[in-house]
Amino acid sequence: MTRAEFDTLCAAHPGAVLSGPGELDAWKIGGKMFACFGHGGARAGNDDHAVVRCPDIDMARMLIEVGAAGKPAYFRGAWVRLDLPSLDTDEAAHRIAQSYRTIRAGLTKKAQAALPPVQEL
Repeated sequence: MTRAEFDTLCAAHPGAVLSGPGELDAWKIGGKMFACFGHGGARAGNDDHAVVRCPDIDMARMLIEVGAAGKPAYFRGAWVRLDLPSLDTDEAAHRIAQSYRTIRAGLTKKAQAALPPVQEL
């Protein structure tokens, strides 16, 4: 999977916005990050992996233990690293959707109400 393909999957979610350029290229919903690329993103050559949020720490640990994801640098808790060159499109879409839903659900009711409605992808 390429960075452009990953970006396309992220952009398909209602209200998703790519922030940057800056220190971190990040996909956000309601101002909160649900996916990102390393420091500098593609401009710095760090487009071979992305970081997404799992619904809980146990899921993140399990994905890391079975080798489906890696432990990301600079992130703690339920975040995991996805290596793009070996990432299947269906798996990427699932992980991105899970991260998006998890972050969106954590927004205030007011922030959620201001966003476009969620549609099943």
